Amino acid sequence: MLQRLQRSALTGVLLLCILLLPTLSAAESLSGRVKWIYDGDTIEVAGIGTVRLLGIDAPEHEASQRDRYYQRWGIEPATLRRIHKEGKSYLIETLTGQTVMLETEQEQRDRYNRLLAYVYLPDGRLLNRLLLEKGYAVVYRRFDFALKSDFLTAEEPARCHKLGLWP
Repeated sequence: MLQRLQRSALTGVLLLCILLLPTLSAAESLSGRVKWIYDGDTIEVAGIGTVRLLGIDAPEHEASQRDRYYQRWGIEPATLRRIHKEGKSYLIETLTGQTVMLETEQEQRDRYNRLLAYVYLPDGRLLNRLLLEKGYAVVYRRFDFALKSDFLTAEEPARCHKLGLWP
């Protein structure tokens, strides 16, 4: 009788694990060597492809409709172009040839099929957060993501101290 109960309990646990497996695998951790930096929030990682840094938005190389988003905070277009260059240079210095760890959330790809990920440097620091702290990017407010409140907190000192793009 005891053996039958143990077997039944074990079967129940295994069944529960099988049912939860798709949920647990929704977020992934990957790693690879950085091959290219496209701009302040998009990189190329060997074996993975194009990666969009999750939860942040960096200024574009050229004037675009996105500039209006930044102008709400009084950020001038000339500042956006300058910060684009500075942010991209920072990424080139920080990432070139480095192996990074990527962590995704349940929504793994954007509409351009780029992998959405948190990018961890070899020393364990979260690159997405570093860009906010330096004022090279803003929190992407349009969609929710797991670290949104943390990112908003990280952005605040850059705003207060007028770092990077903040006027």
